Amino acid sequence: MLTIWDPRAPRLCEHWPRRTFLQAGGLAALGLTPATTPARPTSSTPRARSCIVLFLLGGPPQHSTWDPKPQAPAEVRGEFGPIATTVPGVQICELLPRTARLMHRVALLRAVATDDNAHSSSGYAMLTGQPHVPRNRENANPGPPNDWPTMGAVVQALDRTPRLLPTSVRLPMHIFNTDQSVWPGQDAGWLGASADPWLFRCEPASPDFDVPEFRLQADVTLDRMQNRRSLLQQLETRLRHIERTAQVDAYSDRRRQAFDLLTSSRARAAIDLRREPENVRDRYGRGQFGQSVLLARRLVEAGVRFVQVNWFRGPDEPPANPCWDSHRDEPQRLKNVLVPPFDQAFSALLEDLDARGRLDETLVVAMAEFGRTPRLDRNAGRGHWGPVFSIALAGGGVRGGTVFGSSDRKGAYPQSGRVEPRDITATIFHLLGFEPETTIRDPLGRTFPISRGRVIREIL
Repeated sequence: MLTIWDPRAPRLCEHWPRRTFLQAGGLAALGLTPATTPARPTSSTPRARSCIVLFLLGGPPQHSTWDPKPQAPAEVRGEFGPIATTVPGVQICELLPRTARLMHRVALLRAVATDDNAHSSSGYAMLTGQPHVPRNRENANPGPPNDWPTMGAVVQALDRTPRLLPTSVRLPMHIFNTDQSVWPGQDAGWLGASADPWLFRCEPASPDFDVPEFRLQADVTLDRMQNRRSLLQQLETRLRHIERTAQVDAYSDRRRQAFDLLTSSRARAAIDLRREPENVRDRYGRGQFGQSVLLARRLVEAGVRFVQVNWFRGPDEPPANPCWDSHRDEPQRLKNVLVPPFDQAFSALLEDLDARGRLDETLVVAMAEFGRTPRLDRNAGRGHWGPVFSIALAGGGVRGGTVFGSSDRKGAYPQSGRVEPRDITATIFHLLGFEPETTIRDPLGRTFPISRGRVIREIL
């Protein structure tokens, strides 16, 4: 039986329940997903085998992270001062002491701009490299004309190397608006569902952490699984007689990957954090973000090329200050809730990758949808600010100890070296071996470059 949708089934990724994934054998062959014909990458020797994006949902203040302004008035610089780093002349916020000791491994972009002050529309720009139409649209949702594929989807569409685990993964949850609707820019958009990064909804810091998509249900034996595999192979053979297309091939790869995930001990081992020494888990931090970052490291070691770790938005987040959206009492939120867990996990990831000999081949990017307003308001908070903010990159071909771009004396606008989201995507793709001119094809057969930005060579 061909099941197209089963709302009761546990989800494997955002659009496909696991049961549907295994049963929907003919979807691609029946033309229910759009075709995609990506060009081959133009760079045959990628500098980075994989990329881990740490997305700090809500927007960290540039003044109290990467771009302190000690000479500015108190209402601009905030409560926290700068500290020296391992790079002479480069200072970052005192709340980042662990990262300060690794700044020779990190490159900073201090003049990133989206010119968009809304979470979801500015987030769309940062995740896709395309400006949202229109800008400043809060609670925006996916759909035309804002359906450009997210970075992980582009990587998944271009890299067709057979592998046990998915090419691109998001964890531990998707990004959603305050009204619970989904941000645009997180899926494959017009590339089609076959390029969607897999979404692992999980809480890796929980004592009973488990990803059910990686194991068989209790009532499904290996014999039953083999029978299902045989039936689907017969269906696939018949469909190939009807239409031999790349869509059928894409379905075949997905079906094979799903069965392999369910029957492979190696796949289950990749997400088993219990295999990590306790001191390593402690080093990353025992919160959901720290353990998610550790899980990302395990996934890239197992062959995943692109992992996006979203800052965990738990049910106990204050409605007025969810995640990094510090509208009230910013100093206390930064000091007690936000910056220390990030500093711990980010520095642990860099040290861990370096110790394992993997930092040079793993690009790490710490980014968000925007920054915060130059002045603290009467609630000791800062508002949304897209005109200028900072992001950090390390490993994977990035030249550590570099700073490109600067903001003005209040951290309000770019002063030099302005870069836009399209330049960031161009740089990430370039480091992964896909030049910005590499093309992808939409359902109408039109070709588009994966990025219209320039590679930021000043930090490479």
